[in-house]
Amino acid sequence: MSRIERVSTTADVVSVNVGGTRTVMLGERPVRTAIWKAPVDGPVRLRGVNLDGDEQADREVHGGPDKAVYAYSLEDLAWWTTGLGRPVGPGTFGENLTTQGINLTDALVGERWSVGSTVIEVTQPRVPCYKLGIRMDDRRFPAAFAAAGRPGAYLRIVSAGSLQAGDPIRVLSRPDHGVTIGLITHAYHSDHRLAERLLDAPELPAPWVRWALHVREVLRTA
Repeated sequence: MSRIERVSTTADVVSVNVGGTRTVMLGERPVRTAIWKAPVDGPVRLRGVNLDGDEQADREVHGGPDKAVYAYSLEDLAWWTTGLGRPVGPGTFGENLTTQGINLTDALVGERWSVGSTVIEVTQPRVPCYKLGIRMDDRRFPAAFAAAGRPGAYLRIVSAGSLQAGDPIRVLSRPDHGVTIGLITHAYHSDHRLAERLLDAPELPAPWVRWALHVREVLRTA
């Protein structure tokens, strides 16, 4: 583990976003989702597997210890605003933390941040599902999101505490393995030959380890 203990003067939390579960219609089918998040004022406690006031409708795919916090950057939201020709503001993609000044695609699995009184650790990228299409009112949007290579980053809680908009993001450590959020995304969506590289990261969540091992075996026997 590489210790760096630095604070970027431009890396901070733009907003903390939470939301409850609601029922929306997908055609004639009701769907439970908590993808609608909105910024909140003041400190918010981060503990257990999420932020106070936040919910996930299906924790098998949208929460739990390795997906306790989802971060998306203001810079990537601005990219989508330009591409879509309409505002894409904080919380739009269901992120809990809207950040600025830190490249989430280049973040390393196992990289640790101090934010407010919390310590959180980067774990994995987002793989978009149909609920993102519901949120964006476009069933094709998840494919566009995957192709864009701007997945944001999930984080696990190392030390509980509280955080709020305006808190600086202090990068405490970065592992030496080189497995970034962008590498995982590219391996999954574009080039399965890179899957074995993911195994270099001991902090990689178990579902990704199983996927990488499966792909490695398939490629070896092909």
